[in-house]
Amino acid sequence: MGFLSVVLWLSLGLIVKDAAASDWCYTGCEHTPTHWKEMSGSFCGESKQSPININTSVVRTDTKLLDFTFVNFSDKDVIESITNNGHTVKCILKANAVEVSGGGLNGTYSTIQFHFHWGDTEHHPGSEHTVNGERYPMEMHVVSLKKGLTADEAQERPDGIAVLGFFINATEDGHMSEAWETLTSYLGNISEIDKTVEVNKKISISDLIGHVNLSKFYRYMGSLTTPNCSEAVVWTVFHEPISVKSDVIIHDNSPSKWHLLPDSHCGGEHQSPINIDKGSVEMDESLNAFKFTNFDNKHAISYMINTGHTVKCVLKDDLVEVSGGGLGHDYFTLQFHFHWGNESQDSEGSEHTVDFKRYPMEVHIVHKRKDLTLDEALMTPDGLAVLGFFIEAEQTSNGHSDSDETAHRTSSNREAWQKLTNYLSTIEDIDSEVKVTNEISIDDLLGSVKSYYRYSGSLTTPSCNEAVVWTVFEESVKVDHDLIVVLQDWNAA
Repeated sequence: MGFLSVVLWLSLGLIVKDAAASDWCYTGCEHTPTHWKEMSGSFCGESKQSPININTSVVRTDTKLLDFTFVNFSDKDVIESITNNGHTVKCILKANAVEVSGGGLNGTYSTIQFHFHWGDTEHHPGSEHTVNGERYPMEMHVVSLKKGLTADEAQERPDGIAVLGFFINATEDGHMSEAWETLTSYLGNISEIDKTVEVNKKISISDLIGHVNLSKFYRYMGSLTTPNCSEAVVWTVFHEPISVKSDVIIHDNSPSKWHLLPDSHCGGEHQSPINIDKGSVEMDESLNAFKFTNFDNKHAISYMINTGHTVKCVLKDDLVEVSGGGLGHDYFTLQFHFHWGNESQDSEGSEHTVDFKRYPMEVHIVHKRKDLTLDEALMTPDGLAVLGFFIEAEQTSNGHSDSDETAHRTSSNREAWQKLTNYLSTIEDIDSEVKVTNEISIDDLLGSVKSYYRYSGSLTTPSCNEAVVWTVFEESVKVDHDLIVVLQDWNAA
């Protein structure tokens, strides 16, 4: 239950002939996956597209699918380089050194590279293939071309490319494989797009695969999983997953590695969150009062969802708005979500800090410019506006609030927050959601706060687009301490 905190996202596309990083993307550009089929020369959206869900109830045994023959998969010197091409991190193999045949393949294939897919639950959910609807944290693809064919020629043949797919599962048992530890040690050296580093340490493909039973696999005819989506792939997806120490996934997906992610803007010049240094803040007379439309509507929240990283409250379309406050545009309110830690001493809590003080919680209310689509907003410096509110426990004495005024406000907020937190038990599973039927308004949750800080920044999670006008309110929202404990306990579970 709770957050899939160890797995963020790295969706590393299957590339045989690279597309330019500006041609397509997963998020934040014109040609996101739903628009790949509109690209020139694209086969995306046709009848034999990958990845697929493997439904084991309809899988049939094929006696022609005999054992594979792997040539030089155990050679520790075949990995030539590792490159970051903006969409994927690829491990390039020495030319004509590694081959695969058998396993029902029609001929011998020369293995050219392998790469990985791992992700979050919202944009890039982990493995590309699923089995009975279940997704693994990671997936490795070993890509081979039919011998004698160029990459262009292979993409024109139904069986021109053979891809071996391996699911990867995290385990807490044992030690991290030396091969995986060695491989991931190179990632910090390819932080920039088009950066390549030579591999001078000994790693074999067999070392990475480990003890997977290579005689049990699924077979189907499909496509490349990124543009141009050529339907030229003989897919082999192995039944048993590779088991790796969870440290591998944590290490590769920690915030320090976000700049490696596909289409990532992480590590740019205007990244969020920040520490707000009150000593350097300047008064800006243009930052006038906000106009909040339907923040008092008690039926504006459509549903709540556990994204695997946070609890997100999605609002009804085109109902709630914000303008003024020096924004310069009118914005629709899309959703609000939470950042909080747990009760451990090193728990972080809020994302932003003020004079390096961190609050127990922070709420972000996310808005999109009314004149832009979401994809356009992600590529525009002021395309999104986020209101950030610090949250902390009400200061009490002997169990009572310090003033009658505060007590009244806390009592009002307590009821709304109690209604909201009551839904948590219904969304314990990642991707689970619940319709909000109780009367809860944003105003009920936040009370009255006025003074704020303003800066231009970014999304605080990948892809870290620098498209956000940030408003961080100075006065914290006070809630009952027990409610914070409920959220912290849920987060830690």
